[in-house]
Amino acid sequence: MSCDKNCSNVTSVCFLSFFLFFLLSLAVCKPLPNSIVLSEEYLQQYYNLEKEPFGRMKRSGPAFTSKVKDMQIFFGLNATGVLDSDTLEVMGSPRCGVPDVEEYSHIQGTRWNKNVITYSIGRYTRDLPRSTVDSLVESAFSVWARASSLTFVRSHTRNADIMVEFVTYEHGDLYPFDGPGGTLAHAFGPGLGAGGDTHFDDDEHWTAGETGFNLFVVAAHEFGHALGLKHSRNPDSLMYPTYRSSRPANLLSREDVANINALYSKEYLWIKHNEQYDIKEGPISNFMPKIETRIDAAFWVPRRSTAYLIHAMFWTVKGSLVKGKPRALSHFGFPVWVQDVDAAVHIVKTGRTLFFMHDIYWSYNENRRVMDFGFPKYISEDFPGVNTTINAAVHKEGFIYFFVGPQVYKYDYSQKLVVGVEKANSWLGC
Repeated sequence: MSCDKNCSNVTSVCFLSFFLFFLLSLAVCKPLPNSIVLSEEYLQQYYNLEKEPFGRMKRSGPAFTSKVKDMQIFFGLNATGVLDSDTLEVMGSPRCGVPDVEEYSHIQGTRWNKNVITYSIGRYTRDLPRSTVDSLVESAFSVWARASSLTFVRSHTRNADIMVEFVTYEHGDLYPFDGPGGTLAHAFGPGLGAGGDTHFDDDEHWTAGETGFNLFVVAAHEFGHALGLKHSRNPDSLMYPTYRSSRPANLLSREDVANINALYSKEYLWIKHNEQYDIKEGPISNFMPKIETRIDAAFWVPRRSTAYLIHAMFWTVKGSLVKGKPRALSHFGFPVWVQDVDAAVHIVKTGRTLFFMHDIYWSYNENRRVMDFGFPKYISEDFPGVNTTINAAVHKEGFIYFFVGPQVYKYDYSQKLVVGVEKANSWLGC
């Protein structure tokens, strides 16, 4: 082989190497793939990720990573803060447009102050006959009517409590739709004006069966929001954020039924002192007139002689006097997506208050007034034998009593063991 030929080959190899390096450099510097852009938009819409004023969001930044973790915890994924395939799959799933961490708060109410609620259908979809849409919407309201004391009456005016409409993209409520896929529908919580109004993206293919998107299933979910319910982390709940075409014949889970009845039943309170046998009972307003809502959880901190009552926010109570205004749960250090808890209990010996929500719990240091590091954790891992949602919890004489439906689990906190099961009504002298 001649020297000239060798030099030519070397030059070719060098040029090829440079060319490959140049291509690799382009690959590194090319714009972020669609999945990254979509993840930012997803977290901004559903997890309150703030938009960067200048340029692109840093994926490795603490704000972005924290919001990814919030989303992963909500959906029961491995909370790494990294956009892995499971996380991106959930982000790409068709879903409800209501955020997971806060409702459309500027017009969001807690509940309707009545049990007869009117609705009206404005603009229809062209995917189905009007009579079919009427029937599916009526059936979706009936799901909630059968499970509660609510009655739904159709109106043919625009003054109804809940206005139902099929719209596309910008449609006048500051929450534009995004075309086929992505956001399917959204609804506003109870209130005046747009309160209760429910909108469906008419760029979707609406059906009465298993193809496209089943209008009955999506409408039943959205009407849950229109009645005041939030998204649930429970995949069995109708109020789970993402769409699933396959649903059981009975759409509502036990959790859904309990939540709608808690929202629209009369709020009742039983008060039993550890060292007294008598039980005081009656509407909450009889004891604490400042509290006009239900109570989801309560705990007592003896050294402060203070009780804390929780429902979306918390009240501080001394004796029977409510001190000051209700405060946000973020005061305890909860992430923003935690809007309520199922149960809470204070452990005097450790100085910790434990907060339970669905299948996870937090530990709050009352002395330092901060959440302990590494939480939330799974209830089933730290409390063996307690594998379901906890309705209430009480600490007494070294034991935690977990109220679960009609039963109470007596739990030995030091041995990490369930040592007995009682009937819940036995605590009320029944």
